Amino acid sequence: MNNIKTTVNATEYPPQLKHKTIFAAYNDLQQGEAMLLINDHDPVPLRFQFESMHPGKFTWEYIEQGPETFQVKIGKI
Repeated sequence: MNNIKTTVNATEYPPQLKHKTIFAAYNDLQQGEAMLLINDHDPVPLRFQFESMHPGKFTWEYIEQGPETFQVKIGKI
């Protein structure tokens, strides 16, 4: 986990800003860096959005899978 550059706790943002904030953090990553996403539900729809917008250019690794907290390490490749 030492290549994590930033952490986004999505629970701190209103719904209309969550994905915008997450993608802004991802876009600020350099190749090989990662971000940690913390959320209160499984961010599966977000993963689908990543697959649509950045196919083959990210990694998705669950660090914690609920039931109350989800943490996902999202890397830029």
